[in-house]
Amino acid sequence: MTTTRELCPTEFRKIVDTTSLNSVQQRVGQAYKNLYPNGNQSFIQWAFDLARSCFEGRRVGYLPIDARYHDWEHTLQGTLAFATLLEGRVEANAGPKLHQEIGELGFLAILLHDSGYLKRVNDPEGTGAKYTFTHVHRSCDFAEDLLRDQGYAPPEIRSVQNMIRCTGVGLSLSAISFGSEEEKLLGFALGTADLLGQMAAPDYVEKLPILFEEFLESARYNEGRGGPSLAFSSAQDLRLKTPGFWRNYVRPRVDVDFRGLYRFLARPAPHGPNPYLEAIEANIAHLEHQLADAA
Repeated sequence: MTTTRELCPTEFRKIVDTTSLNSVQQRVGQAYKNLYPNGNQSFIQWAFDLARSCFEGRRVGYLPIDARYHDWEHTLQGTLAFATLLEGRVEANAGPKLHQEIGELGFLAILLHDSGYLKRVNDPEGTGAKYTFTHVHRSCDFAEDLLRDQGYAPPEIRSVQNMIRCTGVGLSLSAISFGSEEEKLLGFALGTADLLGQMAAPDYVEKLPILFEEFLESARYNEGRGGPSLAFSSAQDLRLKTPGFWRNYVRPRVDVDFRGLYRFLARPAPHGPNPYLEAIEANIAHLEHQLADAA
């Protein structure tokens, strides 16, 4: 029997349609304006244009993104969650205050956090998913080259890289040499947004087989290269393990490691209804019902 809770993923898309670049960009632009009323109101347009040009293959030396799960929409999902979280902190009068300069670096970091899936023009084999194991390091390298070309200084680039590193699954955050408490907080916000933005998507459950194919391609590519072995025997095995991934890895990660910043995705923040958590719980419940029906 279909329940109201199972419909939450669809309802979530009514709030935010991450298939629409214009919708996401407008919403992020509004969040930026709420964060920095006297800031550079053309920054978000510029940052989106810069990142989109890379993902569409207009960065010299690179091909368009061809990873099917970690695609441009995945980046939009994370960017929207990141902006919503930062906006919630302002609405809740949470400290410390994030100054405009480093806040803008945070937006660049979330927009570029999966640029490591981009392949170079002399690398046509397979898809960018083969770089799953190394994509965080590659994203840091890509961001360095891109932002240096845009005139950013080395300390600013290091801040962006440290924030991107927070998206590494299983990475010990103590290994990151943050330059400031603001930088650390933005990195934790980015890590939170990356995880929750994708898992709250209305089609998250349906896209799990595509995610498995990315893992499989990466495992095959890394045979003999020192990469990890494939953690899942099949797409169904990934589906079976996803509820545990949510409860045993993601929840502790965002609760403890990332200091519970997901609270600021609630409206009103931090104690109101949280559409991200509600959508994820609905996705997990939907998946568990599918698994039970197939058993």
